[in-house]
Amino acid sequence: MSTAEASANQRIRTPDQRLRVFVSSTLQELAPERKAARRAIERLSAAPVMFELGARPHPPRSLYRAYLEQSDIFVGIYWEKYGWVAPGESVSGLEDEYNLAPTTMPKLIYVKASDAGRDPALVTLLGRIRADDTASYKPFTDARELGRLLVSDLAVLLAERFDDSRAPRADPPGEAEAIRAGAGGLGTRRDSLPAPLSRLLGREQDIARVTELLSSPDVRLVTLTGPGGVGKTRLAIEAARTVGRTRDEDVVFVPLAAVEDPALVVPAIGRALGIVDTGDAPLEQRLTLAFRGRPVLLVLDNFEQVLPAAPLVSNLLESVAWLKVIVTSRVLLRVDGEHGYSVPPLELPVATGASQNAERRLAPSVELFFERARSVKPDLDASEENVRAAESIVATLEGLPLAIELAASRTRLLTPPTLLERLDRQLPVLVGGRRDAPARQQTVRDTIEWSTRLLSPPQQELLWRLGVFAGRFSLEAVEAVAEQEPFEVLELLEGLVDASLVRQHEREGRTYFQLLATVREYALDRLQEHGDLLHVRARHAEFYQRWGTTTSMSLRDVRQKTARARLTAELDNLRLAERYLLDAHRWNEAAELIWAPWLLWVLTGTTGEALGWSAELLAAGDELPPFARAVALAYPNFRLFWEEATPAIIDSLHRSAQLFDELGRSFDMAWVSVHLTFACSLLVPPDEDGAWAALACADAGFSASGSPWGDCQRLSAEGLVLMVKQDIPSAVERFEASLAVAQELEDAISETLAYVFLGWCSVQTGDVEAAERLFDRVLSISLRIDDQVGIVWGLEGAFAATTLRDEGERCGLLLGAAEAARERIGMAPSVEDPNHRAMAERFLAGAQAEDFENARRRGYRLPVDEAIAVALDVLRSSNGR
Repeated sequence: MSTAEASANQRIRTPDQRLRVFVSSTLQELAPERKAARRAIERLSAAPVMFELGARPHPPRSLYRAYLEQSDIFVGIYWEKYGWVAPGESVSGLEDEYNLAPTTMPKLIYVKASDAGRDPALVTLLGRIRADDTASYKPFTDARELGRLLVSDLAVLLAERFDDSRAPRADPPGEAEAIRAGAGGLGTRRDSLPAPLSRLLGREQDIARVTELLSSPDVRLVTLTGPGGVGKTRLAIEAARTVGRTRDEDVVFVPLAAVEDPALVVPAIGRALGIVDTGDAPLEQRLTLAFRGRPVLLVLDNFEQVLPAAPLVSNLLESVAWLKVIVTSRVLLRVDGEHGYSVPPLELPVATGASQNAERRLAPSVELFFERARSVKPDLDASEENVRAAESIVATLEGLPLAIELAASRTRLLTPPTLLERLDRQLPVLVGGRRDAPARQQTVRDTIEWSTRLLSPPQQELLWRLGVFAGRFSLEAVEAVAEQEPFEVLELLEGLVDASLVRQHEREGRTYFQLLATVREYALDRLQEHGDLLHVRARHAEFYQRWGTTTSMSLRDVRQKTARARLTAELDNLRLAERYLLDAHRWNEAAELIWAPWLLWVLTGTTGEALGWSAELLAAGDELPPFARAVALAYPNFRLFWEEATPAIIDSLHRSAQLFDELGRSFDMAWVSVHLTFACSLLVPPDEDGAWAALACADAGFSASGSPWGDCQRLSAEGLVLMVKQDIPSAVERFEASLAVAQELEDAISETLAYVFLGWCSVQTGDVEAAERLFDRVLSISLRIDDQVGIVWGLEGAFAATTLRDEGERCGLLLGAAEAARERIGMAPSVEDPNHRAMAERFLAGAQAEDFENARRRGYRLPVDEAIAVALDVLRSSNGR
């Protein structure tokens, strides 16, 4: 069929199909108007699509999403109510319907005259709709007038569309545009932006200007510049949130404050995207793959210390046509296509001489001062004296948010007038700061210094030492670098939290601390000036090497969940410690910190970084001690499943196991031997003798170390050997034994792996009900522990189980969804797997080929949560669950 014929067929409807008009409005408030709209639509023989026209067993949001997807025209009717906002949602269903309507869908908007006043949220929504040049916007007074307007406007709209259909049609969109349209339509939007804990004051115009820039098709990179503390990050977050909601785009936030090495920018973006870095392909290539097919707004925060990585941003924008990027930085990136936006300070008060009784409007900078001051002193009143003092304070601080917050924190002890006196006395002495810094950055630095001068000498010393931390850190870590008695450390740290120089927050039931990026930078400078930087960095690295190694042991038993949460919370500090140990040539300690948390690097998607560290170890040559060499030979050749096992991989694992054996580290020798068993089994053809020999070594090593977790891994490896031999009953016996041990240890990762193996055994024997039951468990566990790799395996398992029922359409849908899920986390395409390819070819070569391929394309565009819901429905329907 030619392109023209295909295009024509898409415009030919069967007689039972009518034009569908979706009607959006509040229900009870506009009941007469909804009836009038329904009659008007039916007068034109079109089909009204309305929420109340059918009782359906689905959640409301799922219902109107599905209705919108199948509609041709959007009609919005609004009056005074904004509508109900469901728990956990940020907008009402009314606004959500407008947001979800595709940009290409014609929109007719009607607003009923109001005397009583509208909800503020509705006023905001209507303002946004009026600014949308793709929507027709008209007022009306009653239901009768609405009916007349709607009939007339629909008739005109249909006439215009008829004229358009007679015009020459452009060539159909290419594959990339089709993917983009599918990804940016009605899919669930991902938003990883931090949730603000306080109001954003005085940034309305800045948000509007940044969003206007990003709305232009010619602008794809916007860099927000300004000194530290001016509010670049907060502005970027709010602008990105606005763009994401209005344009229905994924928004991915990448914090770079803890990243000092430009080479680590790519891994940081990968982690934010949920990419699993297995180290078998360039991570930048995986980023491009993960961005494919969905509009994304990427926010790169605190880029100034990794400026050499700026070409990466250009490469991503060139590779992905529908990607847009917001960068926050103290300086411009200076790359092609960059649009800079200098973030100004907050608006300062205007000297009017008005009294407090005149109820003059407080400038945003003064509002910020009082809001932050009342967080430490709730009873602070806005008296005339306090307001005047606050106005002078914010003017002296030039409206810089960080400086204002630091000053406001002192109102716990000092009244605003007293605070102003101290500020006026000390700040002129500190004018200038670093000569190579921008003027406003000097102000922030001076304000931090002023704030720290109010600390006691022991508090100051502790603050300087805290500068060595990256990201979150625990009280135990503070005690390690402080070199003071624990009770003294706690008291000093409390003072720093009270002074708003250190932030405290809870995570997974534990308390963590964190420094603002600018405060951390200042603390490091002071530590360097005092000559203590190298010593404190060494203390930091030694603590995290010991703590990371010890805590990682708990990943193998019932403490796995807690250990994973603790290690992940301080991941930035573990990586910083590894960097120090490598630079200091402390090879064995560096190797231990790579080796012990092996499972952590897998779970956090940092395997690629760990592989880079292993390569640095090997590069040390003859200087490398035996233990470090054993780790460097083993780690790069570990895979959960090999895409291709090679003799070189097997040789390196052999040499590593031998070194561990000579060092008397029986557990480590056994763990390497498990991977050697996998590799020998997956050679083409398999090395059966080598696999059994490696398995015997693993058995001996784990027996000597008395490790139940090791027995669990050995049993899985033995099951794989038997599975490759097609001895399915014996393989099932080993996998079930491994599963029992994993469940006893409460090891969710090993439990998932055992279920995966058992599920594929059931597929090979044709036991469809068992396969469905087992892959249901894979998906359920993976969702509970947020294991993205396990979710991919579950989707693929659902696809495999459905092939046994010969359901081509659902098979295609699940295969497409699994392929998209793999791409999102950077895994290799499933079509490269011979099992998947053979299953797909069954349908492609038969009568269901067209249905299979159409469903596969739909599945690829399906949001991951909806794909999981389909898979669970498939897996549970025949098992009565």
